[in-house]
Amino acid sequence: MDKKLFVISGSSGVGKGTVISNFLKRNPDFMLSISCTTRKMRVGEVDGVNYFFLTQEDFTTCIENNKFLEWAEFAGNYYGTKKKYIFECLEKGKNIILEIDTKGALQLKEKMPEAVLIFICPPSLEVLENRLRGRKTEDENTIKKRLDEVREELKRAENFDYKLVNDDLDTAVIRLEEIIKGELNAQR
Repeated sequence: MDKKLFVISGSSGVGKGTVISNFLKRNPDFMLSISCTTRKMRVGEVDGVNYFFLTQEDFTTCIENNKFLEWAEFAGNYYGTKKKYIFECLEKGKNIILEIDTKGALQLKEKMPEAVLIFICPPSLEVLENRLRGRKTEDENTIKKRLDEVREELKRAENFDYKLVNDDLDTAVIRLEEIIKGELNAQR
């Protein structure tokens, strides 16, 4: 059976990382993709485990040589997903989960139409705003910018294969499993 790439996106504060983490605990035969970045390695991070850490020059060379399925610049650093890495993992018989933003997901879908895009939605913008405020990690201006970005992400999510509302963690994980298993069974 062919293996698939499942691309998961969602707004900041929607809980996508927690949903993915719980999915992977329940489905250890799936792997989480490793992205490339030019940002500095943080304490405790390991090259090839958390990210593939590249120099700005190496990343730019990869862009010029069309080595990425998708890439973006964020806060002065570059992030991207290498084609070779994804295709090698699929060829080795691994189903892959890739967590990236909506812009990157749509870039990737153009180059790899067989990838399955799943957007994790908040129950409502009000609930998401309460989650963001509850973190107490950002000022009012940052929260407003994040909410504006959420509106844009929701528009881009119209081009995704699936939308999944995270209003209850266990239900969201089960729904993600149903979507993924349905996709894998459909290709048999």
